[in-house]
Amino acid sequence: MTDPSAEPVPEPAIAVSGLTKRFGDRVVVDRVTLSVARGEIAGFLGPNGSGKTTTIRMMCGLLEPDGGEGRVLGHDIRRERRAIKRRVGYMTQRFSFYEDLTIEENLRFVAGLYGMRPVGRAVRDTLADLGLTSRRGQLAGALSGGWKQRLALAACLMHKPDLLLLDEPTAGVDPKARREFWDEIHARAAEGLTVLVSTHYMDEAERCHRIAYISYGRLVAHGTVAEVVAGAGLSTLVLTGGRTAEAARALDGAEGVEQVAHFGATLHVVGRDPDRLRRAVAPVAAETGARIDPAETSLEDVFIKLMGEARDNA
Repeated sequence: MTDPSAEPVPEPAIAVSGLTKRFGDRVVVDRVTLSVARGEIAGFLGPNGSGKTTTIRMMCGLLEPDGGEGRVLGHDIRRERRAIKRRVGYMTQRFSFYEDLTIEENLRFVAGLYGMRPVGRAVRDTLADLGLTSRRGQLAGALSGGWKQRLALAACLMHKPDLLLLDEPTAGVDPKARREFWDEIHARAAEGLTVLVSTHYMDEAERCHRIAYISYGRLVAHGTVAEVVAGAGLSTLVLTGGRTAEAARALDGAEGVEQVAHFGATLHVVGRDPDRLRRAVAPVAAETGARIDPAETSLEDVFIKLMGEARDNA
């Protein structure tokens, strides 16, 4: 029996089903079904050419799907694409500025595109909000990667979107700027902004509330990081000391071993069956004088496994 006093569950910010896109004979996005709750930071991961950017563009109204259906911020992705665009901030991999204009002048241009009034107040508020006021007179072309990224984020946020789509936003940015960027994203999500971010960085994926992995156009894993790692069914052993380079050569391709990777002075060995994995590793460790310890399987190990299992759609 339904509890009449229970609050209704809000509609997801993103809810798409069977999303498909073809370019010629190639299926670039193949029946992707994905849901992102309001206020959630969702990571969208996958190798280059996997269909991430195409999927994002269909969600924000820039591309019309060839198949499937869905709603973004309550709007139909086919019939209400213009309404979606007005409520979304989309930061592309190569966000374009007028490099010979200042930060303030670039934001004035963006405010004009959105029809924001009064423009001066909108720009001042955005400069202050993103910590850009003291640099407002700097030319965009003279900014470092981190400040260019902050300007791009400011341009995407100034019209107060309900959904922020970020396509590999921290590529080429130093670690300090990346951390500050993610602190900003989490602060916005805490205020109710929904974020979908594509990334190649495993540490960034682990900052997301939930992740989805797409390979060759197909969604092959989704859930929290812990759920995706557990669902991969992998075991990991770490060899420490001894002759790890020699151990790596001996274990490469051995029965029960799926991955062998150096991490500093240690060797991580990954397989599906923990017993077979230990049987393969134990004699090699003894021969090379290495110690064996169990370890948590990393998200990177899982993604390499998923990549290896996917079929190329080219």
